[in-house]
This record gives sequence, structure tokens and C-alpha cells, in this order.
Amino acid sequence: MQFRERLHRFARKPAREKLRIVYRKLSSKLPESDWYWKVHSPGSDRTTYIIGLFGTGRHYLNELMERHTGARAKYFRDAIRLHRGPTSMIYSGHATFKHVSRGQNLPAVTRRILEAARVRIADLIFLYRHPLDSLISNWVFWRTDLRSREGLYVALAYDNTDDLAADLEENFVEFEAFAAGDPAFFTGSRGPRFLSFQEFVEETELYLQSASHTFRLEDFSVDPAREFSRIANLMSIDLNLNGSQISSPHTKPYRYLELKEKVPRFSSFISRLDAGTQRRIEACGYSVS
Repeated sequence: MQFRERLHRFARKPAREKLRIVYRKLSSKLPESDWYWKVHSPGSDRTTYIIGLFGTGRHYLNELMERHTGARAKYFRDAIRLHRGPTSMIYSGHATFKHVSRGQNLPAVTRRILEAARVRIADLIFLYRHPLDSLISNWVFWRTDLRSREGLYVALAYDNTDDLAADLEENFVEFEAFAAGDPAFFTGSRGPRFLSFQEFVEETELYLQSASHTFRLEDFSVDPAREFSRIANLMSIDLNLNGSQISSPHTKPYRYLELKEKVPRFSSFISRLDAGTQRRIEACGYSVS
């Protein structure tokens, strides 16, 4: 009787109120954004996971996915969700392979994505760039996030490389603390520290050894149409260009080389990298010179 009375009361409510109630009930039981797919079909393609460590250009690839994948774009989410079977969903996010890190999903999530890719119900696309460029981007992002909650990218925080170089020179002790993974860098902010530079490079190498589909951000700067076409073929979709071209990344590749010339202490930092880290950077296809 109580259930029937509740059902009658629900039926008498305005349509908008009914929608709010359904949304609230579903959202309380499901992760954000997933409630929709309990009502609508999530499709049956292989789930696509776009994974990048922090500061590797993942947002650029997100923009291409939303702009050029046609009907499949409605399945895109800037989040990571796990499914037991194949779907048409396109998930994008940060996740680590081995180390726990601020701002990135746990290694347990990565392991489940790798397993889904292994049994062919998902595709894992790993995007990476030169680790020293990522280091600079991550230092700028986290220091602006902690100071003003803005979390700025290099292009937004500085008008030019000279301004960035001057800031790096002035705050080099802080930069070294960040690169070392010093928890004191995040004093006053809840949560774990970010990866040290050595850990970041190790994470990159581990992904490149395990992910079946890897893409370098620098290659998108050379020929974005070619690189994104590779991803489209992997996902079995037709590119939706609508007369527009595939844009290049906003970030400048190999910016670290300019900073190396302008900031002697940064050049010294690179030359003092331990042999293991240098070896790993070279194994990823990059030089430290």
C-alpha cells in the first residue's frame, strides 16, 4: 500500500519534478555522468580509453574527439569509468601505472583498463610527450593551482618563453622541490603529492611497454591529420571534418630546449639526472641533450 501511494504521488507531480527525482535517484547510485547510460544504450563498440599522465596534452586530444568523431562524439566523457563488456563510450583521463599520485587515477584502475584491452573489449590509447616538457607544464599548473586555484597551462600563465624562463630562474628552489616529489610543495593542500620526475619517467616507460596503442604529442605537431586518422582507424570511425582541418596542439614542442639555454640552473638540473632516468627517457624515444 505504501508503495502504491508513493507511486500515485509521483504520478501527480509535474514532468520537470519527475525528471529531477529520477536523476537524483540514479545519480546517488551511479558515478557522475553514468546515470544516462542506464536508461539509454551505451553502444557495443570496443570502449576507448584515452590515457595520459598529467601534462601530456590529453585535453588537445579530447577536443579532437569531440569535434571530429561524428555520432560517436556523444559517447565521449572526460572521466574514466569501467565496464564489464564492450561499449561505444570514449573515456579520457589521467591514471598511473605504479605510483599513487595527486590528480591521477590509481594503478588499480589502470590494471583493469589494461585487462579490458587484453581481452579486446576496450582499446587503450596512451598519449605522451617529452618528459621534460611535461615537467615544466606540471610545475606551472600545480603552483598556479595551489596559489590561486586556477591551474593554468604554460600558454595561459606566460606571454612568452622569456617570462617563463625568468619565473623559473627566480623560483628554481621551488621547481627542484616539485621535481623531487617533495610533499612540502603541497603543504596546506589535502591529498597525496604529485609524482617526482623520476617516477613520472618510470610511469611513461611502463605504459609504453604495456599499452598497445601509443601516440606522441610531438607527432601531432608535425602532421595532426595523419596521427588522428590513425586513431580514427583504430576506433573504426569515419572522420567528421565538415570542411575543417585537424588542428595542431596548442603547446610548443621541446620547449625545454629553450629553457635549457636561458636558465643555466635548469641546464644543470638536466645534466645531473641519474643514469636510470636518462636511460628511461632515451628508451621512450627522446634525448636529454
